[in-house]
Amino acid sequence: MTHAEFTTAYEPRFPVVRASRLALWGGRILSGLVIAFMLFDGAIKLPPLPIVTESMGHLGFFATPELARGLGILGLVCTLLYAWPRTAILGAILLTGYFGGAMATHLRAESPLFSHLLFGFYLGVMTWGGLFLRDARLRALLPFADK
Repeated sequence: MTHAEFTTAYEPRFPVVRASRLALWGGRILSGLVIAFMLFDGAIKLPPLPIVTESMGHLGFFATPELARGLGILGLVCTLLYAWPRTAILGAILLTGYFGGAMATHLRAESPLFSHLLFGFYLGVMTWGGLFLRDARLRALLPFADK
């Protein structure tokens, strides 16, 4: 098989949309902030610290160490999937669900809007924004990507 036949036969499904160096680093920084926050969040839920079980009780959950550990492990697994480039899109989807659950919990507990309820939304925007800036596959899928 010649080089021309090989490149014609194996064209990528989606055009690769390259990001500028500034956009790539911006995406890495946004993703890094989300990853750092979620690692911290998971780390305090594993022991679990007293503030975690107290906060869970105020939000209407059973304040058990097992539940806190389970949420911590779930958050850490989703974060690790997001951090690994091959599974970053799956990780972003799972983190979006995790953040949505946090938002629903704060809505039910009648928490303040901008500081508590929308915090999951802010994290979701940072998650997807960072991934969009650093992952060419996602930029190729979205309609407003540069051609």
